[in-house]
Amino acid sequence: MTTCILAIDQGTTSTRAIAFELRDDGGLHPVAISQIALQQHFPASGWVEHDADEIWTATLQTCREVIAKAGGIGRFSAVGITNQRETAVIWDAATGEPLHHAIVWQDRRTADVTDRLKAEGHETAVQSATGLILDPYFSATKFAWLLDAVPGARERADRREVLLGTIETWLIWKLTGGAAHVTDATNASRTSLMDLKDRVWRDDLCALFRVPRGALPDIRECAGELGQTEAGLFGRALQITGSAGDQQAALVGHGALKAGDAKITYGTGAFLVANVGPAPVASTSRLLGTLGYAVDGEAAYALEGSIFSAGSAIQWLRDGVGMIADSRGSEALAQGLKDNGGVYLVPGFTGLGAPWWEPEARGAIIGLTRDSTPAHFVRAGLEALAYQTRDLLDALAADGAPRLGVLKVDGGVTANAFAMQFVADICDVTVERPAFQEMTALGAARLAAYGAGLIDDLKPRGDEAPAVWTPRMDAGERERLLGGWRRAVRAAIVAAHD
Repeated sequence: MTTCILAIDQGTTSTRAIAFELRDDGGLHPVAISQIALQQHFPASGWVEHDADEIWTATLQTCREVIAKAGGIGRFSAVGITNQRETAVIWDAATGEPLHHAIVWQDRRTADVTDRLKAEGHETAVQSATGLILDPYFSATKFAWLLDAVPGARERADRREVLLGTIETWLIWKLTGGAAHVTDATNASRTSLMDLKDRVWRDDLCALFRVPRGALPDIRECAGELGQTEAGLFGRALQITGSAGDQQAALVGHGALKAGDAKITYGTGAFLVANVGPAPVASTSRLLGTLGYAVDGEAAYALEGSIFSAGSAIQWLRDGVGMIADSRGSEALAQGLKDNGGVYLVPGFTGLGAPWWEPEARGAIIGLTRDSTPAHFVRAGLEALAYQTRDLLDALAADGAPRLGVLKVDGGVTANAFAMQFVADICDVTVERPAFQEMTALGAARLAAYGAGLIDDLKPRGDEAPAVWTPRMDAGERERLLGGWRRAVRAAIVAAHD
């Protein structure tokens, strides 16, 4: 029988496991999937938390279900992991128990800390070393907050009795029964603690952010030996040979392996990642310098723009204000209008990401009239995806990147044909969606297969024809709509600081 890779995809709203069968052509094809929704906790305004134990329990359940569906543990050769990035976990090294809810990447509770560090003049040095600006988005200030919030944790961390990590570190630690406290270099690059060029923890950054070096995991490459699962979990031990943060895993999944390739994933947030080659590129447009992937001693670097609210804006329209019964209904409502009626939704529910970086901004609706209907709200939510994407592409161009011919997309929102056509129109770029949507899981599986020596390179094989949207909006209409969007963003930012 052909061998399988077990891919764990732990995201912001769900935990998934997918079995990928490795075919003779070197392609990876999904044969089984299991998914469990993840509860969100909002203890205060701008705060977002997850229960790390819930994540672990769901990981075990989905993996066991997928192994059974795919024909049993005997078919599996390796495990790959991809995860929501920047989410911070603290746990007891002896018992394995989390000491606090995990602080999610969307959380803004440490904005006062990053504001203070900016005011003290540290941002230039931090960005030079890490590629990242000072923002509560990243893990370092979350780690420090957890150490201060849990009684005695800071003192115990100095003795390595308390451990810190992002989600992949937590899962690898649990899967290996505490034998491996490791992270991959892509996730480490999102903490504000790793030197982007040398891919090592920096003592000066650990001191600046008040995070003890000894509590952090060892940094490894994205493909190779990361640990071995406990035999009792799945029936026998499996090697963990691949790991990358979700956006970097999607880059690999899309096969965006050369400089100039780019993809955007529309999930809870949306993340544009552009491969810039073997050396870091410093952004002058408030994009993030980050690591695309690291294998065989070599690295591919990237520029990234992060949109904090993408699919979550559609979820709000559905669950928060009840304007749609399900996400699929948004497409028909939006298409039923001849235009947006001058209504813009700025989805700053947890602040605005690149290129604005306004952590205190909140959501705003601009342009309402007596003629505005729920359909206008829904259309504005979908259009906001495209406007925010255009902001990121403009920033990328300002940093000297070549104009994209094709924008590769994935994520749940890409099932909405109206939204994807509007992205093509507003961004004036061809949009390409692969037939198989789970790019993050596919990237993790490909890294694991490569790390286990089952494939010779990371190039995609055996892919089906993609869906394609091409621009059809005239330039004057595009600029008119973009002008309205930019006025709406300025209004939301002014309101945040009034």
